[in-house]
Amino acid sequence: MVYHIPALLQESIDGLNIRPDGVYVDVTFGGGGHSMEILKRLTTGKLIAFDQDDDARLNAPDDQRFLFLHQNFRFLQNNLLFNNIRNIDGLIADLGVSFHQFDVPERGFTFRQDAPLDMRMDKNSRVTASYLLNSAEESNLADIFYNFGELTNSRRIAREIITARTAKPITTVNDMIGAIGKLAPFRQEHKFYAKVFQALRIAVNHEIEYLKEMLEQSLTVLNSGGRLVVITYHSLEDRVVKNFMKTGNFEGEEKKDFYGNIETPFKLLNRKGTTPGDEEIANNNRSRSARLRISEKI
Repeated sequence: MVYHIPALLQESIDGLNIRPDGVYVDVTFGGGGHSMEILKRLTTGKLIAFDQDDDARLNAPDDQRFLFLHQNFRFLQNNLLFNNIRNIDGLIADLGVSFHQFDVPERGFTFRQDAPLDMRMDKNSRVTASYLLNSAEESNLADIFYNFGELTNSRRIAREIITARTAKPITTVNDMIGAIGKLAPFRQEHKFYAKVFQALRIAVNHEIEYLKEMLEQSLTVLNSGGRLVVITYHSLEDRVVKNFMKTGNFEGEEKKDFYGNIETPFKLLNRKGTTPGDEEIANNNRSRSARLRISEKI
């Protein structure tokens, strides 16, 4: 089984502008695709990789230039300091769920196969999708589906879940589909379930919250001239990254100095982002929603 095929691999590695003696961080190690390419370009440099998934560390290479940290990237700065690293020359984040996580049914990330509703990136975390569905209040569930799935009928989805769980706990993919299936638009069922499952996954793993924490720390640890390279896969996380790179905040509010010049911590290197070409999408259909953003710390 292929663990993961990285999207926009060459473009993202080129975007890091790697120096052979530089210090780089891959905060989403996964199958190691980006890390291996970075290592090819290092001589005396160092690469630190983060991943909270137990399965990912099995892909870590035995290389003295490489350090694998079994940690969530929200702990970026503390882990670097613990390893006597104060500043870095580049950081890359590929925010997509790995093929491995989607393709192993028991991880519960996909609606295409019946399995326990787990969805934890970190298998040591206590909160699963099933726990969330069976314990959260109706208003909280509605907020999850509206904010993280951009589903306009989020309140009705939440109501159907509450009704279903009073009869029997929702513990599997089929339980979930049985609870909300009548709300799936005709011939758009897959798109509907994809949004529902995306919302649950984001909530279970605090993805937007932790992404913001990591980005704020990246600004602190990057050297002047250091590159921030991020690949997003849906509009919610892309908006966060775009606003942060453009303005240094998550609201996208431009701040100006006394003379009216816009103050920003980054120089945007591909203002509209880079998306996969037809050939890459044909070879890796899962890359179709990827968008690469590259910036340089001023």
